[in-house]
Amino acid sequence: MQTTITENILRTAQGQEADAILRRCVHCGFCTATCPTYQLLGDELDAPRGRIYLIKQLLEGQAVTRKTQLHLDRCLTCRACETTCPSGVNYHRLADLGREMLEQQVARPLHERLLRFGLRKVLPYRSRFSPLVKLGRALAPLLPAALKTKIPPLQTAKPWPNQTHARRMLLLNACGQADGAPNTNAAAARVLDRLGVQLIDTPKAGCCGAVSHHLAQPAEAKDFIRANIDAWWPHIEAGAEAIVITASGCGAMVKDYGELLQDDAEYAAKARRVAALARDICEVLTPEDLSALHPGSSGIKVAFHAPCTLQHGQKINGVVEGILQKAGYTLTRVPDAHLCCGSAGTYSILQGTLSRQLLANKVQALESEQPDVIATANIGCHLHLQSGAHLAVKHWIELLEEALPQ
Repeated sequence: MQTTITENILRTAQGQEADAILRRCVHCGFCTATCPTYQLLGDELDAPRGRIYLIKQLLEGQAVTRKTQLHLDRCLTCRACETTCPSGVNYHRLADLGREMLEQQVARPLHERLLRFGLRKVLPYRSRFSPLVKLGRALAPLLPAALKTKIPPLQTAKPWPNQTHARRMLLLNACGQADGAPNTNAAAARVLDRLGVQLIDTPKAGCCGAVSHHLAQPAEAKDFIRANIDAWWPHIEAGAEAIVITASGCGAMVKDYGELLQDDAEYAAKARRVAALARDICEVLTPEDLSALHPGSSGIKVAFHAPCTLQHGQKINGVVEGILQKAGYTLTRVPDAHLCCGSAGTYSILQGTLSRQLLANKVQALESEQPDVIATANIGCHLHLQSGAHLAVKHWIELLEEALPQ
């Protein structure tokens, strides 16, 4: 793609990065076939190729409006387009850059600014999010059905193991997961304990930064990143093998730390090291001997929802499914498994109508072969699917822990 980006933008690192990404696009349109919003809306501007043109216009100094903002807001950043792109266009990074620049040029209505500000100031902080969840549960009988479904049910986590092992790994305790699905990380700790690995929670580590990053607040996101690096670094220097992440959305973000802080003289090297140590829990388990798995789970049918951040963002495909099958579970077929469930971080709140349509389609696909349970690998997908599914929804590591001999 030929570009004529304005000189003042092209002089910036962000402008040069965006220009390089744009030039890889060859207008083929393969991306439209796998774009969830294009499939729903049928509008070229709600497909990656159309959004690329909108970002190109922005970078070339052409007029941008609320309509431009609308089409970029509707993007899930699911990255399915990257999986099918034959030219390797780094679309998600271009979308992030475009949103950041657009946020400076097009003013949002007050209600949108307030909502986005509230999400950024509540969701990443457990001390603020947890009381709201508890209040929501208490008031649930009085709430309208649409709001009630968004409140995660109370879950009692199994106890963490207290054994000390020579092998140690760090845990990113995802902010929403601590209250929404606390048994997920407990299950991960118990599975790793069986393998002789001690999982260490680091309370000073907080949100991975994804909420701020995807709401076009890069400076705020970098503050979260630096805080996490500072929290993990002493453990890394002491020999921690990996940073274990059970929420694939957070995993995709942490693996980008090196790129996001590449211009930070103080943190660039540390960010690259952290990104290299980041592992989804399935990546941690793959090289381990899982022969102790109990075959008693045989016959239980599982529909696995592979989150976009796992299959498209981290390019991890078939790994979780293989682990579950070895544990004795029977996996059902999921039509259109590449499509997003509609959670996409804050998307389910900011783009409720589209999100609910995608959720309905995904639930229908997951339940089409009558599984006994739905499993996933990301807290956002977990809570979103739970709000619309007729079956129990669990993180797959919980199923694996249940298959271990007691």
